[in-house]
Amino acid sequence: MSWLGIALVVLGVWLAIKVAGFALKLVMWGVVLFGLYWLLAPMLGWPRPF
Repeated sequence: MSWLGIALVVLGVWLAIKVAGFALKLVMWGVVLFGLYWLLAPMLGWPRPF
């Protein structure tokens, strides 16, 4: 493999880790918002999601 191929593999792995981290943060924020809605909906008179 040439140096260009190695650089592309390293760049691809780095980008995959960045995308996975962003996706995990997005999922965690979704869980937090869903949990807040689940707890606050009965107090505010909103319908529960399930």
